Amino acid sequence: MPGCLPAVAPAPCPPAILLVLPWGVFVNFRHALITAGLVLVFFLALYTVNRTTGVLDRVTTNIGLEVTGVVINPVRQLESAIADLWNSYVDLVHVREENRVLQQRIQELEAQVLAQSEDMAELRRLRELLKMPLDVSWTPLGARILAGRIGPSSQLESFTINRGYTTGAAPGTPIVTNQGLLGRVLRAAPHTATAILLTNPTSRIAIFTQKSRTPGILTGMGPSRPMEVRYMDKGTTTEPGELLVTSGLDGKYPKGIPVARITSMQPSSSSEFMTILAEPLADLRHTEEVLLLEPTGIVRPPEPATPAPEFVGPPLPDFLKRDDPPGPRGPAR
Repeated sequence: MPGCLPAVAPAPCPPAILLVLPWGVFVNFRHALITAGLVLVFFLALYTVNRTTGVLDRVTTNIGLEVTGVVINPVRQLESAIADLWNSYVDLVHVREENRVLQQRIQELEAQVLAQSEDMAELRRLRELLKMPLDVSWTPLGARILAGRIGPSSQLESFTINRGYTTGAAPGTPIVTNQGLLGRVLRAAPHTATAILLTNPTSRIAIFTQKSRTPGILTGMGPSRPMEVRYMDKGTTTEPGELLVTSGLDGKYPKGIPVARITSMQPSSSSEFMTILAEPLADLRHTEEVLLLEPTGIVRPPEPATPAPEFVGPPLPDFLKRDDPPGPRGPAR
């Protein structure tokens, strides 16, 4: 009809949904059930056998122990390695500390050994000093050299000692070492003194040659120069290499102290004496300890005189042979 809405046909109903599973799923499910059943039967059989024989318990126990050992042994080894490493580190720290302490102790002992060796060297030098033969007219006093001016650049070879005029180092006091005469005190303060060496040009020492006993005067010629022996007669039998000792005739030095050694000698062309050069015996540059010879004021006893030689001549008169000398005669009768 015109003016009327067209009729709408009803919608068709949706078809029914059918759940259809593939055949393979049922097959797999059946296989799973069968497998589970077989496994269950297998475990039941094992359980039954184990209840009757105990084989499964032993097997599982051994397997468990082996597995436990396989797991625990590496852990124990790792623990032992870590413990050893830690102990080694601790021991290393202790060893390092002990090493430091021992090194410090070694240094202290080395210092002590050096000090003792220096003391022993000083003791040997002092013992050598004490061997210097002296008579009762002189008293030895030990002294130490504090400083010195020695060498070709010095105008006056001198050294300072730790004694003064209040402690036995008066001006003019002789100074000796174990090797021989070294010099004499020039100036003295209360507790220190300045001494000059025997090589000083103002030095004059009365000497004897040790073998021939020829007298002479030993004179200094200055720093680093040989000494000269003056006023020794050409007829002397002295030879190079012979020692010169103090004669004591000048009253300044004790008798018999070694002074120098003759190095060369020849007749002088301008005088009647020999030209003799000598070198000092004492080490002038490496001496540390010396002896001062202080006079005691005691006069040295004279040497015993030799008996007078027996007179040989014509026979004595008869009146001199009588024991009693002739008396005065009375007047003649």
